[in-house]
Amino acid sequence: MALPQVKQDATEARLSAMSLPQGGCLGQAREDALARVREMGLPSRRDEYWKYTRPDTLVAPEAPSAAVFENDESPMFGAFDRLKIVFVDGVFDAKASDDLDMEGVRIDRIEDICCKDIHWARDLYGVLEARGHNPVQRPLAALNTAFATDGVAIHVTGKVSKPISLIYIHKDDKSDATLHHVVRVESGAEATILENGPAASRFNKSIEVDIADGGTLHHVRAQGRDHERRAVTHMFTRLGKESVYKSFTLTVNGVLTRNEQVVELTGDDAIAHVAGACVGDGDFHHDDTVFITHDAVNCESRQVFKKVLRNGATGVFQGKILVKEGAQKTDGYQISQSLLLDEDSQFLAKPELEIYADDVACSHGSTSGAIDETALFYLRSRGVPEKKATDMLTLAFLAEAVQEIEDQAIAEDIVTRLQGWLDRRG
Repeated sequence: MALPQVKQDATEARLSAMSLPQGGCLGQAREDALARVREMGLPSRRDEYWKYTRPDTLVAPEAPSAAVFENDESPMFGAFDRLKIVFVDGVFDAKASDDLDMEGVRIDRIEDICCKDIHWARDLYGVLEARGHNPVQRPLAALNTAFATDGVAIHVTGKVSKPISLIYIHKDDKSDATLHHVVRVESGAEATILENGPAASRFNKSIEVDIADGGTLHHVRAQGRDHERRAVTHMFTRLGKESVYKSFTLTVNGVLTRNEQVVELTGDDAIAHVAGACVGDGDFHHDDTVFITHDAVNCESRQVFKKVLRNGATGVFQGKILVKEGAQKTDGYQISQSLLLDEDSQFLAKPELEIYADDVACSHGSTSGAIDETALFYLRSRGVPEKKATDMLTLAFLAEAVQEIEDQAIAEDIVTRLQGWLDRRG
C-alpha cells in the first residue's frame, strides 16, 4: 500500500538531511532498515500509536536547539564502582571512558566490529528491531538502525562484578545524536547496565538485547535534567528459557520523551519486569509505550509505571500484553498510574490485553488522581508541614515502581534524586 504523499514527503525530507554510513559488515543491515523506513514512513499524529504524542520535532530535518543545563549536583550513579563508557553529543569519548577490558564481558564499539574476522554483533544488529515492527510499526527505530553513527556491542559471558555505565553528555545546543547498542547475555551470565545523561538536543537511541537461556540482565536508566531536550528511545529484548530481564527508567525534565520497550519471552519460565517513574513540571511530555509478547510456557511479565505531573505536564502510557496460542501458565501484570498535582495536567492511558491461551493470569489497571486528602490531613494533623507531607505522599506513590530495581543501593539513590527534584520545586 502506497504511503500518503504528505507522509512520503516528510520522510524523504528527513532522510535527505542524513547521511547513511557506507561500507562495512553492517551495510546490508543498514540498507534493509532504510527500506523499512521508506516502506513505513516516519510517524505522524494520524498513526494509532502516536495519537497522544506529537512526533513533529522528532522527525523534522533539523533538530530544535536545546539549552545545556548547568548541573551542580553530584554525578548520577557517581557513588558506585562502575565501568564508565562516555558519549558526548552521541560520540564516544575515549579519554573520559574507562578501559573497556573487564572479566566476564567483552565490549567493542559498533564501528570497530567489522575490523574483526568474526563478531557476534553482526548477526544481531537490526534483527530484534526488525522483529519489533510486528504488529506495530516503529519507524524511528528503523531510522536508528540505518543511520546510527556510534554505540557499543556488549557481550556478557560471565557474572560481571560491577555495573557497565553508559554516560551521555550534552554539550552542543544543536546536537542531533543517534546511538545504537547491542547486548548479548550468554547462558548463566549476569550483568547490570546503567544509563544516564541528557545525551543531546535531540536523541534517538536503540538497544537490542538478546538473553540466552538462564541469563540475567538488570537495566537502570536515569534520563537527564536538560529540560529542552527531546528524545526517543527503543529497547528490543528477547528472552530465552529461564532468563531474567528487569528494566527501570527514571525521567525528570525534558520537553519531550518517548520510551519504547518491546519484549519477547520466547523461552519457558522467563521473567521480564519493565518499570518507570517520571516527575514532570510545565511543558513536559512523557510517553511510555510498551509491548510484551508471551510466546512460551509459564512466563512472568510486569509493567509498573508511575507519573507525577503538575503545571500542565502531560503523561502518556500505552502498554500491551500479547499472549500467543500455546503460551499457557502466563502471569502478566500491568499497572499505570498518575498523580496529578493540579487541574492543568493530564494523563493519557491505553492499556491492552490480547490473549490466545486459556490457562493464564493477566490483569491491567490504570488510574489518575490527586493527592489523597485524608492521608494529607492525617500528616498535617501530626505537625508535618503541607509541602513535606505532599512530598512524602508523592514518594510513597512512586515507591512501587522504584521497588522493581533489584539493587537496593541503586534504588535508594533513585529515591534521593526524586526527593531532590521535589525539594527544588518547593
